[in-house]
Amino acid sequence: MKPMNKYGLFLLGVLAFASCKKDNYDAPSSQLTGRVVYQGEQLGFEQNQVTFELYQSGFGKTGPMGSTFKQDGTLNALLFNGTYKMIVPNGQGPFIWPKTASGAPDSLVINVNGSQSIDINVTPYYMIRNLQINGSSSTVTAKFDLEQIATGADAKEVEEVALFVNKTDFVSNSGDHKMREQKKPASDFPGLTNISLNAEVPSVTPAQNYMFVRVGVKIDGVEDWLYSQVQKITY
Repeated sequence: MKPMNKYGLFLLGVLAFASCKKDNYDAPSSQLTGRVVYQGEQLGFEQNQVTFELYQSGFGKTGPMGSTFKQDGTLNALLFNGTYKMIVPNGQGPFIWPKTASGAPDSLVINVNGSQSIDINVTPYYMIRNLQINGSSSTVTAKFDLEQIATGADAKEVEEVALFVNKTDFVSNSGDHKMREQKKPASDFPGLTNISLNAEVPSVTPAQNYMFVRVGVKIDGVEDWLYSQVQKITY
């Protein structure tokens, strides 16, 4: 093997310096928090199931930074300062995300310059209204109305509604996030008002005098449920 000449040693040093410089950016320090809302009202989802993507040019990356919304409809991301584009991929969420003329998800531009909080405005298919939840040591009851928001070509029917009960504050249709439930198909209630559900309160060990509950709405043709915010019932 031939010994490396002076030019080769110089080039190797430049590459090593550039690589070191690239790998030694300061860590991201700007906290972006946000919430998914309709007219200022926060939507509820299943924990870590509704995906969003952030894009930023530079730093040698061209692909998205993927993440998910929390069950209360919020996000929390640690980012570098700069301009980002957010999208929610097609098929994600119980809401309508704006699309381009070609049908691809449109982007929301977010200018990050220090920690900040944003509202992400969307159009849900339905909203849960006038929710009343009451509980005892044996039964939880929920009464509510639904308001149809998306109309015309975007309109979709309700497939079913449900009441979920869990011993922890993660509550949804997921098997790990429910201990008791009652579901009703749309055919069981004639309209969108005065919907009533009830579910048994489970016994747990060690015993506790509270449960966490929420109602959910399954929309026809939409994978992700729409949920109310989780409530703690003490008895």
